[in-house]
Amino acid sequence: MKRIILSMILISATSLVAQIPSGEAILEKVDQNMTARTRVVTSKMIIHGRRGSRTIKSKSWTEGEENAFTEYLAPPREKGTKMLKLGKKLWIYSPSADRTIQIAGHMLHQSLMGSDLSYEDMTEDPKLTHHYNATVIGTDTVDERPCWVLQLVAKTEGVAYHSRKMWIDQKRLIPLKEELFAKSGKLLKKMELKNIAKIQGRWYAKRIFFKDMLKKGGGTEFLIENIQFNIDIPKYIFSKAALRR
Repeated sequence: MKRIILSMILISATSLVAQIPSGEAILEKVDQNMTARTRVVTSKMIIHGRRGSRTIKSKSWTEGEENAFTEYLAPPREKGTKMLKLGKKLWIYSPSADRTIQIAGHMLHQSLMGSDLSYEDMTEDPKLTHHYNATVIGTDTVDERPCWVLQLVAKTEGVAYHSRKMWIDQKRLIPLKEELFAKSGKLLKKMELKNIAKIQGRWYAKRIFFKDMLKKGGGTEFLIENIQFNIDIPKYIFSKAALRR
């Protein structure tokens, strides 16, 4: 009888393991939801600072992992500010000073307009499978949704975060929560993804909450008002000339 029970336990355990997809397979599905050939987004960024909150509105154009352009639309103080990313290079145009400066090196890690996002966070749209190895380390529940818990470790140099811990919705295959770490293992940022909606056949979060664990304040909300995937973007958008248009 003991042998029969042991056999049943082993069979159940083997069946359970067989049902768990690999970390790579899950991450590929996440990439299918989160990344695209091109993306155009109109959004609001609400920065909850120590002295109150402020809202910044922008429109962004992204092409793959290499090119990104953002124009800030409001408030008046920020209106007309533009950012251009071409490969690893990033420029910012300030209309008040009527000058363009290049952001490079450690400056890419600095806060964007006092928010909990860095310049890298705002302009990068990486395919996670290109830069990370993924392992399923457990299961959990987030917002009453069963999740796979993934451990991601960088396999390429130059990524903003050496490792990441992600809670992936098992059915919709989109992150619901994420923790971002430095190479030392120090927790740098936390993210929560809310208001998940199906847009053009993919699941996508329309509200993302960022918290920089190294700074004070109430975090930053990123609210998507409109988003389009895989549409043609005029080539002039991704040029330095567009900064002064």
